[in-house]
Amino acid sequence: MKCVGTTIFVDNVEEVLDFYYQAFGLSTHYIDEQGTYGELACGVAKIAFASHPFAQSRFRQEYIRTQPKQPALGFELSLCCDNVAQSFAKAVAAGAEPLSPPATHQGLTYAYVRTLEGTLVVLSNES
Repeated sequence: MKCVGTTIFVDNVEEVLDFYYQAFGLSTHYIDEQGTYGELACGVAKIAFASHPFAQSRFRQEYIRTQPKQPALGFELSLCCDNVAQSFAKAVAAGAEPLSPPATHQGLTYAYVRTLEGTLVVLSNES
């Protein structure tokens, strides 16, 4: 078995895809005609976004919606970049909430932001 991607359920797929482009430089790989499902071009494992109605049409289980003004859900997306400080500044300028400015520990530089839809993202210089 292998991980092929992560899907985050959001209010507005197109808005979130645009935010990820502005904040992290990740372009849209695919978006359906209805704008209810989209994927980022980000390597082998995809990061996808689906609208809440799209998700609920696939399964009937309730879930906790990620929301920027509520406590974060217990997971993070990890993005590797060449310059953590520069990537952190770009994400914050695009509207990400700064959580932890760039720091270095045992040779790894990392920083945390919270995205438009409320997802935690760690930026680091190591994959």
